Amino acid sequence: MSVEEKMCPKCNSPYAYPDGFMWVCPECAHEWSADEASDASSEDAPKFLDANGTPLQDGDTVTTIKDLKAGKDTVKCGTKVKNIRLLDEPVNGHDISCKITGFGAMYLKCSVVKKG
Repeated sequence: MSVEEKMCPKCNSPYAYPDGFMWVCPECAHEWSADEASDASSEDAPKFLDANGTPLQDGDTVTTIKDLKAGKDTVKCGTKVKNIRLLDEPVNGHDISCKITGFGAMYLKCSVVKKG
């Protein structure tokens, strides 16, 4: 039994307990099987999270949270980036493809942007 199986997938309570073949959460009364917990956590977990942990999607508008080097220029903190595209296969550790006005096409990391 792993620690993940003991956490309630509905409310993340650490007090879940086994009851036969099922797990029960005493805080929200949610019941699930150990197989459901492992399947749900891997499928439902968002793959792309911004610096604040907010899930990102294709087409979102994000804001840079720090100055970024772009060749000889610098993309300033607070620059809005519209219509991002999330990459299934990261390019040199970068998982966002976008166009920034005045800079052109570039790649960003999710950890240097926030949604909105």
